[in-house]
Amino acid sequence: MRNRTIITNVKPNLEDGRYYIKRIPGENVKVTARIFCDAEDVLRACILYKKEGEKNWEEAPLLPIGDDEWTGTFYVTAQGIYHYKIEAWVDNLATWYDRFLKKQEKGQHLSNDLAMGAHWLKETAKQTDKATAKRLSEWSKIFADNDHYHKAVDTAISPEFKDVISGCTLKNHPTTFDRNLKIRVGSPRELFSTWYELFPRSTSEVPGKHGTFKDCEKLLPRIATLGFDTLLLPPIFPIGKTNRKGKNNSLVAEVADVGSPWSVGNEDGGHKSINPELGSMADFEKFVKSAAKHKIDIALDMGLRCSADHPYVKEHPDWFMRMPDGKLAIDEIPPLYYTDIVEFNFECDDWENLWKELLSVVMFWADKGVSMFYGSTPHYKPFDFWQWLIAEVHKKYPEVIFLSGAITRQIVTERLAMAGFSQSLSRFFWKTTKKEIQEYMQEITQGETKEYMHPNFFTNTPDILPSYLADAEENVFLLRYALASTLSSNCGIYGPVFEIMKNERHPDSKERYLNSEKYEIAHHDWNAKNRITEFISRINAIRKENTAFHNTFNIAFTQTDNEQLISFVKTSLDKSSTVWCIINLDPQNRQTGYVELPKELLGIKGHWFNLKVEELLTGETYHWFSDWNFVELKPEAYPMHLLKVSMAD
Repeated sequence: MRNRTIITNVKPNLEDGRYYIKRIPGENVKVTARIFCDAEDVLRACILYKKEGEKNWEEAPLLPIGDDEWTGTFYVTAQGIYHYKIEAWVDNLATWYDRFLKKQEKGQHLSNDLAMGAHWLKETAKQTDKATAKRLSEWSKIFADNDHYHKAVDTAISPEFKDVISGCTLKNHPTTFDRNLKIRVGSPRELFSTWYELFPRSTSEVPGKHGTFKDCEKLLPRIATLGFDTLLLPPIFPIGKTNRKGKNNSLVAEVADVGSPWSVGNEDGGHKSINPELGSMADFEKFVKSAAKHKIDIALDMGLRCSADHPYVKEHPDWFMRMPDGKLAIDEIPPLYYTDIVEFNFECDDWENLWKELLSVVMFWADKGVSMFYGSTPHYKPFDFWQWLIAEVHKKYPEVIFLSGAITRQIVTERLAMAGFSQSLSRFFWKTTKKEIQEYMQEITQGETKEYMHPNFFTNTPDILPSYLADAEENVFLLRYALASTLSSNCGIYGPVFEIMKNERHPDSKERYLNSEKYEIAHHDWNAKNRITEFISRINAIRKENTAFHNTFNIAFTQTDNEQLISFVKTSLDKSSTVWCIINLDPQNRQTGYVELPKELLGIKGHWFNLKVEELLTGETYHWFSDWNFVELKPEAYPMHLLKVSMAD
């Protein structure tokens, strides 16, 4: 009860340690808190942190910034779990010294104060190094000697005494704020990745023929050349036959219809089996190893839903949602009509064994070399289930990445990120104007969500054809990838469909594809090259070469005099890479205007400067000498300037 300091409003703190914040090695953790006490004593505070398993805590100072607010920063250097807490205390030595100087300045007699100073110097000597302790003990004796009053006062106001005291702190009865605060330091790929999604069954060179993993393997050099490091596959498991979907989500399938991969399971097996039309398990394992040689990670949609034909239905009938008459419940909500899917009942009496089995599914594929998993409908499962499953997987495979595909209410997306998903699909799909983009980026990079949610800016998915891409021309596709790949450090495309601008809209929906690959085999010209593939390849190479693009949260918007021009600067944590992006949001028309030089962001002082900007897309170099500079962007060329910034010699 002798700890007099109060610590409140600690950030980051996700529900008193129920969830962890996220970082990658080399990133910092900025901590803030409100700290105060009774009276007007001098307070001290610090952050204590350590990696899980280590014995000793490291210490970083917390400093006051006004109005009882304190802030401090520390760095995490290795993957794993870190713990942190805050300590605050009244520093009796500093309090004494502050009051002593005020009294001395007013000419008051200081005998009693010197006696107290002697006591606090003795106490401080017990908590410091030997050399400092020796000096403090010497001064303590001088302060306690009533016959040397003037010598003691002169000592207390000397520069040497001030210098030594400023480096000491007396920590007695500290208050500790410890709520099991944790940081999960994950793989750098959690913060920087470039995704390409395709359907393996659509990879054959022969029109109408079912593709295989061997066909997919042939495409790996092309995907690597385009600059993608992650290949996302829809579920690759056997597909159900009961209520199988036909083309365009028809409720009646023809004999030759291949069905939806998300209707998992038939007599060939379930979630631990391969759709035999794709090949064998050996084919898949060889494909994964071949991808690794091209520095491509395989991401797999977990597809944790079942068809009525799934072996689980017979083996564990109580694991599924049922109608009052005992029949399997199906989801018939329009317009999607998931009549080919039956849902798990996560509230069943045997829920523990259900959870363990679903964990074993993920572990099975992780053992096969899958290093990333996509949850296509994670909001249809309990948050606690995901928190448990992801934590269990990370015990054996700490580098495995989970991408949440839930684009639903923001609070649900955020809760899934808290539960452990490494990345999250974002609302970027629906942000098109300058105001919308800037406000959204402010929300996800400056608010509390930046502590635990890594957004992934996909341009499109098999489920989402954004309305502005429907029937759009080439310039619109270039613009959307320009935005996705520079605003966010994680981005992706639903590959061949985006490249060839397949954008016919289903008549019953604003954002669904006509002749969707979800329900049929498509044929793509995998040798095709066009302006889009050239742009994607170039910009992906630039992203890899310039570490400023390896972080989403380092963005700073700058001023333009044209609302069709959006301008922002990104700088790497170590300041070695700075890129200035200026994008024309009008895909139809040439836009011109002036952009303000962000002098403070670039560390430019004074009125005279020579800023060298290298256009990374074209290789051209410019020298800018003014606070405002003219730009012209033609959508028929590139929709943007990507400017590498440095001061000229």
